[in-house]
Amino acid sequence: MRINKTKYPTKAILKWLWAKHKGCRTQAIANIIIGITQVCLGLAGVETLRRLVDIATGARHGSLFLLIGIFAGIMLAELLLHIASTWISATLGVRSQNTMQRNFFERILNGKWSGIGRFHSGDILNRLFGDVSDIVRLMTEVIPSVAVITFQFIASFLYLYSMDSTLAYILIIVSPVFIVLSRIYFRKMRRIVRKIKDSNSALQSIIQECVQHKMVIKTLERTPLMTSRLASRQSMLQSQVKSRAKFTIFSKSIINIGFAGAYLTALVWGLTQLQAGVITVGVLMAFTQLINRIQRPLLDMARLLPVFVNSLTSSERLMELEELPLEPAAHPHRLSGSAGIRFDNVTYRYTESGRTVINNFTHDFRPGSFTAILGETGAGKTTLLRLMLSLVSTTEGSVTLYNGKEAHPASPDTRCNFSYVPQGNTLFSGTIRENLLMGNPKATTEQMARALRTAMADFAFNLPEGLDTICGEHGGGLSEGQAQRITIARALLRPCSILLLDEATSALDNTTERQLLLNIKQEHPDTTIIFVTHRLDAVQYADEQITISKN
Repeated sequence: MRINKTKYPTKAILKWLWAKHKGCRTQAIANIIIGITQVCLGLAGVETLRRLVDIATGARHGSLFLLIGIFAGIMLAELLLHIASTWISATLGVRSQNTMQRNFFERILNGKWSGIGRFHSGDILNRLFGDVSDIVRLMTEVIPSVAVITFQFIASFLYLYSMDSTLAYILIIVSPVFIVLSRIYFRKMRRIVRKIKDSNSALQSIIQECVQHKMVIKTLERTPLMTSRLASRQSMLQSQVKSRAKFTIFSKSIINIGFAGAYLTALVWGLTQLQAGVITVGVLMAFTQLINRIQRPLLDMARLLPVFVNSLTSSERLMELEELPLEPAAHPHRLSGSAGIRFDNVTYRYTESGRTVINNFTHDFRPGSFTAILGETGAGKTTLLRLMLSLVSTTEGSVTLYNGKEAHPASPDTRCNFSYVPQGNTLFSGTIRENLLMGNPKATTEQMARALRTAMADFAFNLPEGLDTICGEHGGGLSEGQAQRITIARALLRPCSILLLDEATSALDNTTERQLLLNIKQEHPDTTIIFVTHRLDAVQYADEQITISKN
């Protein structure tokens, strides 16, 4: 999905952020308390230094060493608070990020299968890592910083005002200019940042696809083409980053010039007051420190503006993920014994205006039967399995699971009755044992061995590390046929009434395929087996055969 203009109003984003802020409030509140305490200590240090200088120059009477001790205590307290702030950021920060990342990850997995296709997997990864990090930083660091900065500005201004109201007004006069520039900066920067984030997602998508399909690229000799495509995207990103840098430099330069002018004016005023004998050297030193403590919050606000804009854009991208439709909360309906699936006049289209993939299909896959589904590519064989699994819903008609005692319409609640082997290599990186336990986390070594023998995958025991042999991404280190047999073994470990095999033996030779299918029938005689295949040889093992034609 590529969206270059803002989709949500700022008010809606802020409301969303408040709802998400709950998991980060402990760290945010701790940072605010520490920050405000540091501001108070800083102002106390300014006052202590003023008194020290005045005592040292003879303008005031008092204990020099007592004030030195107080000043040292303030410095030590500030150091300890800095350590506490760093520790909180390191511990609570990663916890907040992990929690939010896990929540969005879970939402994606619980979303409807058809909805996630709107996003490229590389784009989703970019949002889960980059955007979540931006949001957590906003809520745990940026927003608390804004609260502390505001407190520091007000406290420093009041302190300066108590000493010299004219000087305080001179410094504050630049604030309206800052506010106007900030609004202009915010609107334009938000559009630029959105384009940059979308470009980063596109870059990650290109790289991820090329790494996944490296063999295809190499065999087609398209490395220069893909490198050129990446370079083109990088060039676009570079141009966008330059635009952001130019606008940022211009905006900050205007603000810095204004602050520099105000600082120079305030300094000249203080020096003339000192020369006239109206103030002491200690007061002048306090002036110079307070000038910085008043201007620095405004400069910090200017520094945080890009972070705030970046976070709002990240919020917008995560809100788009939250628009993914969720499946209903699962209330599993597990059917006892053998189960069948009945299709009654089912019609299906992936989109309202799209091609009719399944048209008025009626069939009863009887409990305990072995059915082979054949048909040309695009005829809708895999779609039938998706309808059974309720990954998609019928446009018309109904799909029902039943046994001798009860019947339920196909839904996510009936998915517990299925075990499924999809097309392609679906092994996870990790050991063979870990892959098998995905089918049944409670499976014993004996049960895994039985499933591997049934799936003609007992070669795993002859590997140097046995079941603890590590597979790379997509079963790296194993042949395609070996990977397929392990995925079948994984499916056999899952307690189920219905086994769906979608071209699950395409990489096997005829002899191995024949023995594997016979093994499954013998070991699981009550299981309903639905086998999608292009091979006519495999049909002889089925109780019945369905041929689907392309509409």
